[in-house]
Amino acid sequence: MATLAPEAADRGAVLTAAVARIADLWQWNNGRLGQVLGLSPATVSRLRHGQARLDPASKSFEAGQFLLRLFRSLDALLGSDDDAARRWLEADNLDLGGKPIDQVGTMRGLMGLCDYVDAWRARV
Repeated sequence: MATLAPEAADRGAVLTAAVARIADLWQWNNGRLGQVLGLSPATVSRLRHGQARLDPASKSFEAGQFLLRLFRSLDALLGSDDDAARRWLEADNLDLGGKPIDQVGTMRGLMGLCDYVDAWRARV
């Protein structure tokens, strides 16, 4: 029977806590976070209440890593202003052809946002 190595279990717990915190800071409900992670709102509720964690071998874990990357990049670019990051996500963006928040629901969109913000960050 295969079990997670201790460090893999820790990675799942740490990333789960991080994405839950990001969702809180950006005022996302379980539906929005579930859309990003590819999980149901009920599963996200369990994640946020410590009753479940992201599996390091899952696509949800990978999406969580990209969400963390986006958060960290926006945090560095906007001077740790969580409200500014939330407003940026919800504002129309000519470069992206719409609101960034509308792109986080797909893996391709999330990865593209990460690349876009990292490119802006590199200019600073």
